[in-house]
Amino acid sequence: MPLDPSFAGRSYPPTAPYQVGREKIREFAVAIGATDPAYHDPEAARALGHPDVVAPPTFPFVVSMASGNQVVEDAELGVDYSRVVHGDQRFAYTRPIVAGDELVCASTIEEITSRGGHDFLTTRTEITTVTGEPVVTAWSKLVVRGEG
Repeated sequence: MPLDPSFAGRSYPPTAPYQVGREKIREFAVAIGATDPAYHDPEAARALGHPDVVAPPTFPFVVSMASGNQVVEDAELGVDYSRVVHGDQRFAYTRPIVAGDELVCASTIEEITSRGGHDFLTTRTEITTVTGEPVVTAWSKLVVRGEG
């Protein structure tokens, strides 16, 4: 069943705070092959002016998983996750994510379109500190493959 474009504009409640840990950043960096010392060594990060290790640019994907799940699990929207392919991911930073950050995510459906029998679902996730300081905006596009 095709996704209903009238869901564009629907927002979801903020997630529980995500505590960004030094080891989680290091593990992510290792997993993606990111070798910059600022991702691994607190002293290297401090030498660049950061309070602790810095997360690689795609790390917000980890932080925003719970928020993305709210959208995908919205029964009224009706996404068949078995048919989902990740189509695109973008980030716009206000500042880097560093170990010790406590972050909250809030997602909004920006657009739902259909092309060639497939649905395209674009979400925007605002990632802020628990005090409301903007950190990064993440956009994600999911392709829900048609049944044909």
